[in-house]
Amino acid sequence: MKRYITLGLAAIASAVLGAAAVQTLHAQAKPPIYQITEIDVSNLDAYMKEYAPKAQAIVRANGGRNLAAGENVTRVEGDAPKRRVALTVWDSMEKFQAYRNSAEFKELRATVGDKYAKFRTFTVEGVAQ
Repeated sequence: MKRYITLGLAAIASAVLGAAAVQTLHAQAKPPIYQITEIDVSNLDAYMKEYAPKAQAIVRANGGRNLAAGENVTRVEGDAPKRRVALTVWDSMEKFQAYRNSAEFKELRATVGDKYAKFRTFTVEGVAQ
């Protein structure tokens, strides 16, 4: 009987330690980074054919997830952007910076993106969930 009590107490202690470890890991998790980009497109057809699909592939390859993109922006307060807007989420600032510093991104932006559009990009730290 004493053996069962010892095993039961050991199981409970293990569960408590495991729960504490999970809480600690969640507390240390980095919040997501949201990238907001306003895009002033000079040639929409060329931009959509030559730049957008390649840019989205590079984002996905580097761990980003496109949440929203397009021209259908609804003004709530102040002036709405008069251009396209894209919202992308990244797991961390390090992943975002690795994407921005990648040779693929820099080459595509310099050779195609800057030819058809002007970009205004900024990030904001999300709230840890």
